[in-house]
Amino acid sequence: MTQTSDAIDSTRGPEDSGPATRRPDGPARVRGPRVHRAWFVAAVTFVTIIGAAAFRSLPGLLIDPLHEEFAWSRGTIGAAVSLNLALYGLTAPFAAALMDRFGIRRVVAVALLVIALGAGATVWMTAPWQLMLCWGLLVGLGSGSMALAFAATVTNRWFTERRGLVTGILTAASASGQLIFLPLLSWIVSEHDWRPAAVTVSLAALAVVPFVWLLLRDHPADVGLTPYGATEYVAKPAPVPGAARRTVRVLLSAVRTGPFWLLAGTFAICGASTNGLVQTHFVPAAHDHGMPITAAASLLAVIGVFDVVGTVASGWFTDRFDSRRLLAVYYALRGVSLLFLPVLLYPTVHPPMIFFIVFYGLDWVATVPPTLALCREHYGEDSAIVFGWVLASHQVGAAVVAFLGGVARDAFGSYDVVWYASGALCAAAALMALVIRRRPAGNLTPVPATA
Repeated sequence: MTQTSDAIDSTRGPEDSGPATRRPDGPARVRGPRVHRAWFVAAVTFVTIIGAAAFRSLPGLLIDPLHEEFAWSRGTIGAAVSLNLALYGLTAPFAAALMDRFGIRRVVAVALLVIALGAGATVWMTAPWQLMLCWGLLVGLGSGSMALAFAATVTNRWFTERRGLVTGILTAASASGQLIFLPLLSWIVSEHDWRPAAVTVSLAALAVVPFVWLLLRDHPADVGLTPYGATEYVAKPAPVPGAARRTVRVLLSAVRTGPFWLLAGTFAICGASTNGLVQTHFVPAAHDHGMPITAAASLLAVIGVFDVVGTVASGWFTDRFDSRRLLAVYYALRGVSLLFLPVLLYPTVHPPMIFFIVFYGLDWVATVPPTLALCREHYGEDSAIVFGWVLASHQVGAAVVAFLGGVARDAFGSYDVVWYASGALCAAAALMALVIRRRPAGNLTPVPATA
């Protein structure tokens, strides 16, 4: 066997059984196993995102305990959550470029360690600046490297078919993490204080690191396979130097196009109405109306259940229907549901609230697969980095509302004005989605890495 074939055989995993074959126009490759390894990589990615999602379950549970223990205002606590959300988004596009430079496995492993450090260090904090440093800065940077740009990079490298479905599944992993950790963390906060809950988040991030390091692979070529659905061998691209410069160049190129601003605007509203509003302020808002924290947290967990269903279904729809119209429908329905929420908050859980939770859960991040599909349609090979910048707008929108929601609660004594304003913003997002133009196939202009 040739040297190339030997090199490829040496990287073959136990599931990659089958004789090696040589294409006349490329290096040797291994015939795909009965279950393509891309699905194993997607499974590891799913588990990794679940582990990293533990931190996203905690901020809404911390507002009241920190307010009571340290007498910090909700605006101050909201500012730390706001910094976390903003860095989560602003780090994402650079993380996508760093994955091109250093590999997915290294970037994700380091990000998980940073999350573990930041979450664990909060148990010793005594001042607001320490909350800003640990939960805002460290967890924000680490989580940003674990953002949806991670899922987009894995999907782009390992799949040429079923991309919408895989995007939906990996996006749903975050909701699954919320489903797993939120009831547990709310119980820990209620029964044992908030510090053990922070330690639990730290340990969850650490537990995923071995899975990433041992099982995740950067590219199908690492194991001598073609991407799922591809008919030709795809060589692993060389490491791309100047990751930060390339990220900025891609942004400067994208901002000259109309679709970028429309996608960024709609996704900013998406973040404002989910992570910034409901995820951060639903539990304290329900508690204001007499609902126990554990009951409110359980309702958020139910949102996570239906978010999985809604996001996977959205990925399936994205493979078959116009992404712009899907976005318009999703945002319109979300806006209507938010307008009804203030009259549904009671001390006990009742059927109309259950209906809202199910409805909102189905729509929670259903916007991700069609948004990512539109990024691919308009920006081709740079779509993961462009999506990272679009995700940055998502988190900036979330950060603004996370902060303003706390300020509004301090100023008005309730969250009602924030619910109504977010509903109106969602209506605007629906109109913006319909304005996005379709791009002719094959007319893609990625930014050269060496430009």
